[in-house]
Amino acid sequence: MPEAIWISFAFGLGLLIKSVGLPPLVGYLAAGFVLSGLASSPSIGISAEPTAVLAHIAHLGVLLMLFTVGLKLKLKSVISPEVIGGSLLHFAITCFVFTPGLYLLMDVSWYVAFMLAVALSFSSTVLAAKVLENKRELRAFHGRVSIGILIMQDLIALLVMSLAAGQTPSEWALIVFGLPLLRPLLYKLLDASGHDELLVLLGLLLALVIGGLGFQSVGLSSELGALVFGAILANHPRSQELAKSLWSVKEIFLVGFFLQIGIGGLPDTNAIIFAVVAALVLPIKGMLFFFLMLLFRLRARSGFLTALALTNYSEFGLIVASIALPEWLVPLAITVALSFLISAPLNRLAHPLYDRLSNRLVPFESKQRHPDELPISLGDTRVLVMGMGRTGTAAYDWLKISEARLMGLDSDLAKVMRHQKEGRNVVYADAEDKTFWEALHMPSLDAVILAMSDIEAKLIAAKKLRKYGFTGYIVAHSMFEDEARSICEAGADEAYLTMSETGVALASHLLERSPGTMPAPVSDKAS
Repeated sequence: MPEAIWISFAFGLGLLIKSVGLPPLVGYLAAGFVLSGLASSPSIGISAEPTAVLAHIAHLGVLLMLFTVGLKLKLKSVISPEVIGGSLLHFAITCFVFTPGLYLLMDVSWYVAFMLAVALSFSSTVLAAKVLENKRELRAFHGRVSIGILIMQDLIALLVMSLAAGQTPSEWALIVFGLPLLRPLLYKLLDASGHDELLVLLGLLLALVIGGLGFQSVGLSSELGALVFGAILANHPRSQELAKSLWSVKEIFLVGFFLQIGIGGLPDTNAIIFAVVAALVLPIKGMLFFFLMLLFRLRARSGFLTALALTNYSEFGLIVASIALPEWLVPLAITVALSFLISAPLNRLAHPLYDRLSNRLVPFESKQRHPDELPISLGDTRVLVMGMGRTGTAAYDWLKISEARLMGLDSDLAKVMRHQKEGRNVVYADAEDKTFWEALHMPSLDAVILAMSDIEAKLIAAKKLRKYGFTGYIVAHSMFEDEARSICEAGADEAYLTMSETGVALASHLLERSPGTMPAPVSDKAS
């Protein structure tokens, strides 16, 4: 049974590669190549020919990947000069330089040279997201810029795939312009799906059936359909929960995609030479990203960390090649795998690398700073509210009645601007950015309220406040008792349970109406 052999080899080599700190998908590609080699040996007798089943699984993996990209496609994450300008300029410069170089050196047509340049211009969403998540830097400024650029690259890849497929839409394709009208219905379906298997089924229905098969039936790309339906749900509060619920399913199907490439044939000498030369060009790709980030007034540190996260080749390049250049899939697969072998270890050492190179990189900085990277000084602030969502805003508004020296911090620049327009003293800062803590001045600070929604941000803030000498009062809230204990262990004085405090507040309102009739409430806290 070939499926049993595929699964066994994919798991074994994926686990082996993961144990040395590299992305498992390198192991899946290797498993495909090993199976292809075993199949070519008559003495072993293993059949590893790609089948319609594996091809179908691979296609489903691509559709689910694009659907989850769509779920992250919030306008605020891509509408910024450094994201739009950086991604488009990098794409244009790469294609302008690589296309004639490939045409002259490899004796290929202009079309093949251009499509290879396009495939090599993309960076890996999978690798960058995992590296940033493991370092808890997805919400840091350079993490958000990296993810925004990757989303723009994914959109460019999708456009190229649609043009390369050469599909002619039918007259029914005009229906897609009315899809935004379905948003209220889709929101209700998402709300009604709960948190278990129905949520996963809804994602599969939208990505594979309505989006994929539906768009294909009217002559449009199924990949475009998956992305569009993901984007329609992107602003729903539970969109990221849906993305997380589909994560494992998507990853399993993508294993089929990488296996299919490997099983398709062993790399020859030319494929290996192509991959090695492309790997030697990687530093140029990273340097281009770095100087483009400096062009948009980012600090050298943010530019370096962004560039390093994007210095690799992309699985999206393989998806583009599977449609436009199927004969180049194996050389490109080796190229992507080799770039991962280089990029993953470098990203784990990103901060020490910058520390060693900072003296050479800082002189390239612009004298004008990006608005997201202005240095923070708390001045004479006595009370600091970190996280200006609903809870933080309520705490701020309550305190400002009696405390004039009050400041709020938030990592969402749009939210900061809204608070400033409403008259609150709120500035941009990211609790997960190491540089913020190193540059923070807090001479008069007495108390800090940790009101961020992310537990990791609260833990980091509590630890960093204590590390950099703050001895005042730190209080936080949490939905769960174990998280509250962790926040206190990280350095907070007290961490109150959100729902318990809500109950206390409701009871307090009742006591205000009927004083003396009930005992005083007792707060539920972990400390």
